[in-house]
Amino acid sequence: MAKTLELQFGTEFGKTARITVDNPKEPIDEAAVKQAMEQIIAADVFFTPSGNLSVAKGVRVVDRNVTEYEIV
Repeated sequence: MAKTLELQFGTEFGKTARITVDNPKEPIDEAAVKQAMEQIIAADVFFTPSGNLSVAKGVRVVDRNVTEYEIV
């Protein structure tokens, strides 16, 4: 089971950009994540094809299960 924290940002051209963090510490501290997202936007270090990050849109934890089968 793999979990990732997905940070969703609005860009200057109205699109959504995502940054993911593997194995997030739970429970998620929403206030701390929002503050970190605002710092990421203020630092202006990420540029996407749809423009600079401009607003924090959302946060979610994605839980992914993979079952592999051996084929002989």
